[in-house]
Amino acid sequence: MATREHPETVQIDGRRLRVSNLSKVLYPETGTTKAEVLAYLAEIAPVMVPHCAGRAATRKRWPNGVGTEAEPGQFFFIKDLESSAPPWVVRGDIEHSAGPKTYPIVDDAATLAWLGQVAALEIHVPQWRFGSDGQPRNPDRIVLDLDPGPGTGLAECAEVARIARPVLEGMGLEPVPVTSGSKGIHLYAALDGSHTSDEINAVAHELARALEADHPDLIVSDMKKSLRKGKVLVDWSQNNASKTTIAPYSLRGRARPTVAAPRTWEELAEKDLGHLEYGEVLELVRRRGDPMADLYGQDALATYSSMRDASRTPEPVPDPLAPASGQRTNASSAFVIQEHHARRLHWDLRLAHGGTLVSWAMPKNVPTDATNHLAVHTEDHPMEYLTFSGTIPAGEYGGGEMSIWDTGTYEVEKWREGKEVIVTLTGQEDGGLAGPDGPGRIAKIALIHTGGRDEKDNKNWLVHLMEGSRVGRTKKDTKNDADSKAGKGRTGSRSASRSDSRSRPDPAPKGAAPRRNRKPTPLPMMATTGEVRDLLPDLDWALEMKWDGVRATVVVDGDDVRLVSRNGNDVTALYPELGDVSRCLAGPGAAILDGEIVALDERGRPSFGRLQQRFNHTRQADIDRGVRDAPVHLMLFDVLEVDGESTVKETYDRRRERLREIVDPDAHARVAVPDAFDGDVDAAMEASERWGLEGVVAKRRDSRYAVGRRSRAWIKLKHTVTHEAVVIGYRPGRGNREGAVGSLLLAVPDDDGTLHYAGRAGTGFSHAEAVRWKDELQRRARSSSAVGDVPRLEARDAVWVDPERVAEVELAHWTKDGRMRHPRWRGWRPDKAPSDVEPRPDDLVAAPGTTKA
Repeated sequence: MATREHPETVQIDGRRLRVSNLSKVLYPETGTTKAEVLAYLAEIAPVMVPHCAGRAATRKRWPNGVGTEAEPGQFFFIKDLESSAPPWVVRGDIEHSAGPKTYPIVDDAATLAWLGQVAALEIHVPQWRFGSDGQPRNPDRIVLDLDPGPGTGLAECAEVARIARPVLEGMGLEPVPVTSGSKGIHLYAALDGSHTSDEINAVAHELARALEADHPDLIVSDMKKSLRKGKVLVDWSQNNASKTTIAPYSLRGRARPTVAAPRTWEELAEKDLGHLEYGEVLELVRRRGDPMADLYGQDALATYSSMRDASRTPEPVPDPLAPASGQRTNASSAFVIQEHHARRLHWDLRLAHGGTLVSWAMPKNVPTDATNHLAVHTEDHPMEYLTFSGTIPAGEYGGGEMSIWDTGTYEVEKWREGKEVIVTLTGQEDGGLAGPDGPGRIAKIALIHTGGRDEKDNKNWLVHLMEGSRVGRTKKDTKNDADSKAGKGRTGSRSASRSDSRSRPDPAPKGAAPRRNRKPTPLPMMATTGEVRDLLPDLDWALEMKWDGVRATVVVDGDDVRLVSRNGNDVTALYPELGDVSRCLAGPGAAILDGEIVALDERGRPSFGRLQQRFNHTRQADIDRGVRDAPVHLMLFDVLEVDGESTVKETYDRRRERLREIVDPDAHARVAVPDAFDGDVDAAMEASERWGLEGVVAKRRDSRYAVGRRSRAWIKLKHTVTHEAVVIGYRPGRGNREGAVGSLLLAVPDDDGTLHYAGRAGTGFSHAEAVRWKDELQRRARSSSAVGDVPRLEARDAVWVDPERVAEVELAHWTKDGRMRHPRWRGWRPDKAPSDVEPRPDDLVAAPGTTKA
């Protein structure tokens, strides 16, 4: 791995960001370093972020710099979000032909800095923004890209801009020019959001044709290169919903650090007009501000304004032609919860986001315990609503008394437009979040979209109080206690069910007496499946071998040892040869460790097939036979607690030091603490393949331990494609498999937790297993499929079962439509629940020459 030059963690807008290689030269011709790029982005953020906020950002990265004119540097064009992105980056999903892809949204200075850290010098965005429901709005601006052909340059582009200006003004538009920093000029004008991208694209096309008709010797509207000599192309196509334009104030990946710079019309008329470098742009902005500052109106509040009459309600009703109230920053993100005595009492939660207040109505307010409450997504509100209280007249929308229950600031942990929001609210000392009991004014909540079949249901979300948070009770809340105790709140998504289960009480093994006064065991941190390219070179990664076994949280308290599987089951009795691992502790009397239980083959390599012999036994004779025929080993690689002191907030490196300090693997023949690999990732992958291992797990050295969560701080790299799946049925065997299972029908969830058919596995298991499974699965039979997209031919003779059991399969690759190609059985995963199964990959691309399954 490349060495890191003094990496450090900085705080930007309340976000922690690790920066490194600050002296790396990104622009060799000018000697411009990464530190200077980050300084530019920090100063330009207040004027740049508003032009990016709410928009899906496509990036061009130059990890090793832009190079020179003679030897340009290599760049990567990236659409969907890197797995290593900080979790607090706001994101939104766009549907592509292969399914939805997740994009970052540059909504704050911290995200802009992160892009600079990874050398994403160019940021390209569309002309539309995401709404708070996660759906693309209509475009709020139109753009014409004036691109000089051979024999023309910036002066000719400026002439075309001046020709286009009165035409646009005659259409009621006020254009602002931007020298692109590359070749030409962009002309932007604000729209009211009442027309679709297709409609605006058609208008732009007609406008380009009209300009060409009036000035055929200077202007061309056809994209053919053969027609562009000596002319300026008026490129209208960037108004297409799927197209992007370089963001105003973005750097360019040219030999010199030029910028897409908004200009005044006076500047455009200067004889020495040229493209500007970042220092010149900063000086201009300091002197005269941003010429595009008033480009965007209040289209996001159109629904709000249409429902209110300013002459009849005391609520703030903004002028629809006025500029938006400004973009939020995470450091000053504000929230308010208002108690609303309308037709039905409810509480309105509003979060400042993208210049408006994203709002939910909560019939039962924020939960005070693990019970999930309903939150109905409503129209965005103006920022002025943060301080509103008063009486809305009867007969008006929302008529009734409204008061502020609590207000303050919030920090984002996760914001996925229209799908999931996780924030920490910090309210007032005497606010509703604190309640009469005092502590509790800080609450971490998750808002999870549950979806629905119609427009009304589609507004339904769940609000969930995250583990460790506390909300005080006030007299206002007590009326809801009966409903809460009745257990009416339900977890409606996979994300919510996971957040409910980061630690679970340990069930006693079968036949054992119930355990008392035992706190829940924390569930293990999980890695995200990735590729070598996901390991950004600007981060420090430790490389551990991936052991093909089952995870175990090892709880040691004196001589008492418990092994807890990743789905919270106590499996100590299944592995008696590990019952005395407490003798490995050197010093502390208690600890919670993380590791993998593996069974080795004759060559000393982990064998998942052999480990299958150790699963699900209840009779002692079967357990003893497993110990004899397939003994296991314990590979320890992390520590969560030492003598009651939590270590999860310490860095990976510090936790590994702790592990080495407290565990003496030489004290037990079946315990090991494998070293991290000393070398680069390619060498590690080669070594793991040579040693017959499953792959490598790369772990960020600065990362904390995310209890019970899947994290991008740990990325697993496998030699073969394996995946867990939920068994939803089977097809009866024929021929020599008559009376047995012929193949198992499999399903895998998407990001929302909805199961989708993924294929069928008919190889990799024995005839004896197939006979046994038929009886076992028949006991779980149901009348219909648990998923709705099983192909008719696959379902014709299927026996459907409850989607409760998880299996692991090996596959050739994923097809474009989300199916496994040639899945081969590897084994059952009794340590995993269906909610633990990873979603299908986002980048589903069929292998060359293959067809859809």
